[in-house]
Amino acid sequence: MSSYKFLLYRLDNGVATITLNRPDVYNALNDEITFELQDAFKAVAKDESVRVVVLTGEGKAFCSGQDLKASQGQKRSFLDSLHKRYNPIIRAMRNLPKPVICRLNGVAAGAGCSIALACDLIVASEDATLIEVFINIGLVPDSGSSWFLPRLVGTAKAFELASMGTKVKAKDAEAIGLITKAVPADQLDKAVADYTSYYSQAPTKAIGLIKKMLNKASNASLDEMLDYEAYCQEIAGNSEDYQEGVKAFLEKRKAAFKGR
Repeated sequence: MSSYKFLLYRLDNGVATITLNRPDVYNALNDEITFELQDAFKAVAKDESVRVVVLTGEGKAFCSGQDLKASQGQKRSFLDSLHKRYNPIIRAMRNLPKPVICRLNGVAAGAGCSIALACDLIVASEDATLIEVFINIGLVPDSGSSWFLPRLVGTAKAFELASMGTKVKAKDAEAIGLITKAVPADQLDKAVADYTSYYSQAPTKAIGLIKKMLNKASNASLDEMLDYEAYCQEIAGNSEDYQEGVKAFLEKRKAAFKGR
């Protein structure tokens, strides 16, 4: 983990914190940091001791999107860049069978906004903003934003945000369902900790299955979901956490889930 150049990584009591660490450029995304993010999510997927992931940014910003200055003078294919750099990050986050919490400490713009929206929960400082800034340079949303936005806020609002590059303050984002919670800046760490303290002790296997179910439900029929629920329930019902949960209920005590 110490080999990262543009990320900070910390693991504490089942909580893995991944911090984008280019504060001098508002954590803008260059080639190296996108590949490091791919590696970091592969690592947390393999590490059974990780029960929940927090993704945040160092300094004033969460992530300002693609580093346009770094890419100046380079002739590159947008298609190749997305397939090799950005899309693997989004897929890894959505496929990770563990909750990913965005600690939105500042602006999330462009691909940075997409990465925030790919998290399972977004807990934001009231000073933070989100902006689908692509249109301001003649581009279209990428890195999953065209999928996340309409599912979170509806088609009409998604069109407005994407086509006008509207900057959304955290409290407004909370009101329209774009993020989970907005809190005063000095309460951000506590608000995130409230979630991590829960998820680090929750039945992780069941949480991962819930995440898969909700992902699938976006494009599935009721009949398909009834069958998939039965499939997932069979897996959950054979877990150690289920056995512990039932035992704790009968013994009238708090369950000690191990995430297995």
